[in-house]
Amino acid sequence: MRLVLTAIFASVALFSSCSKDSKCELNPEVARVEADVRVERLERPFFQLRSPADAQQFIRQHPLFADQFLQRKQYPSEEVLGQAMVRLATNAGLQKLGQQAEAEFKDTEALQGQLQLLFQHVRYYFPDFRVPAVKTFVSGLSQDLFVNDSLMVLSLDFFVGPKASVRPNVPEYIKRRYAPAYLLPTAALAVSSKYNQHQLTNQTMLSEMVQFGKSLYFAEQVLPCTADTLLVGFTGAEMAGVQFNESKIWAHFIEKNMLYSTAPFTIQKYLGERPNVPEIGKTCPGRVGVWLGWQIVRKYMSQHPNVTLKQLMAEKDPQRILSESHYRPKR
Repeated sequence: MRLVLTAIFASVALFSSCSKDSKCELNPEVARVEADVRVERLERPFFQLRSPADAQQFIRQHPLFADQFLQRKQYPSEEVLGQAMVRLATNAGLQKLGQQAEAEFKDTEALQGQLQLLFQHVRYYFPDFRVPAVKTFVSGLSQDLFVNDSLMVLSLDFFVGPKASVRPNVPEYIKRRYAPAYLLPTAALAVSSKYNQHQLTNQTMLSEMVQFGKSLYFAEQVLPCTADTLLVGFTGAEMAGVQFNESKIWAHFIEKNMLYSTAPFTIQKYLGERPNVPEIGKTCPGRVGVWLGWQIVRKYMSQHPNVTLKQLMAEKDPQRILSESHYRPKR
């Protein structure tokens, strides 16, 4: 089952129990930041559609959603779009998945509160951040999350978890990240792309590592109570393994002279989706270079306490971040 309605942004490839006890107290300054959020549950009226006329009324009532998420202009007419929407809204399989999403995310106020806290943190660091209109939807597993300056759409069916009747068509090591606890981290990482500046040419292993590392550092700052495992998508065992073997992982990159490699295949092996990275070890998780970039950025920020998150995200020179981090893991 796949929804035929498409959207223009690709999904980002990650809320949680509070495992960072020392960081879980809300900064009083953050608490004073205004970030009004109202979550609108569009999947509910969507599943009430029974005719093209119903669908066209839905479209007129939600023009921003229709334009940006449903891609209204890509259809020959609103009538054609409406017919497609009705077919989906009355599809028994999609209705069942929608019921499961409703059961998992029935507490709209809780979700609204979590998003408000996320947006308060973003506006604390970036006062010009405009809180987007937030809609939830059941996209038929076509796109997990959409965000731009004016709209955020959370496709709840992606995040139902293992009990869902239909799950995203991705490998198991990716699928485990489509569970309720990953909804807010996924949103935070998506928002980070608005601020994460980087070099547009001469992309190297290091530049990609640092770019991903900056996104994860952004996410941990705006979701300070969220476990590292949820931010990066590692299991507990994988996280323990990379932490224990950090110096060996770093040594592998140095000994193989890979930091300045521009070979896409080589970069993909260490930063792309894979079940593991056997070049380092059988239990080394895929995207280990992403995690390593995060550690470099963390070390850089610990060495420069006066650097703001805004300044970090605006820094385009990965070599400067590496050099001034003095990153040298020891074990």
